[in-house]
Amino acid sequence: MEINLTVGMNAKVEKLVGEGDTAQAFGSGGVKVFATPLMIGLMENAALKAVDPHLPEGLATVGTHLDVKHLAATPVGMKVWAVAELLEIQGKRLLFKVEAFDQLEKIGEGTHERYIIKLDKFLEKAANKGK
Repeated sequence: MEINLTVGMNAKVEKLVGEGDTAQAFGSGGVKVFATPLMIGLMENAALKAVDPHLPEGLATVGTHLDVKHLAATPVGMKVWAVAELLEIQGKRLLFKVEAFDQLEKIGEGTHERYIIKLDKFLEKAANKGK
């Protein structure tokens, strides 16, 4: 099975920050600003969208490591987006540069690691956990 991924592949995802996207609503803080876990989820989604559509059927990627800084707060009602760029391919290991922005500034940056998995084996192993 041939995997055709190349360094430099990238993707962008965006959303409008709603009341349910705040640290207060998510439970990760007491402030009504865009929650860090949701920023991280946006970054992971950008990395996934950069490569998963290019994988053969039956393969997918899973996130395994993040090293991210949340640099600035974003209020409800402002648009945010994340971009991911594939920096390294080492066998099944993929390393991405990830960044997040709002309409005024960069709000987050870091790296994200994903691994290519065989989806059926991965799901079978997860389903058998604890049996």
